[in-house]
Amino acid sequence: MGFLGRTVEMPLVMADGKTIDRCAAETIEATALAISAMLERGERPPSPAGDEKREVQLNVRLTALERLALENAARREGYRSVSDFVRAAALGRSRVA
Repeated sequence: MGFLGRTVEMPLVMADGKTIDRCAAETIEATALAISAMLERGERPPSPAGDEKREVQLNVRLTALERLALENAARREGYRSVSDFVRAAALGRSRVA
């Protein structure tokens, strides 16, 4: 058993660990390396997600086709992740650039 971590700002940067603490440390390191690479290429890293801390997780089971459809819709609408897309749709919020 292990854990998989990623950040809200950079959902494609992931890391894992056998414990939550190890996973968190690896995720922080992976994110720092990704930001470093972006800076070296002259890219601007994403801004912090904000001050509001999200502490509750909701899991939804989907078929592979449903997941693909949500990912495509999120990307098409300019969202960083399916979570952002679903959250905005469910809460009636418009996309934040």
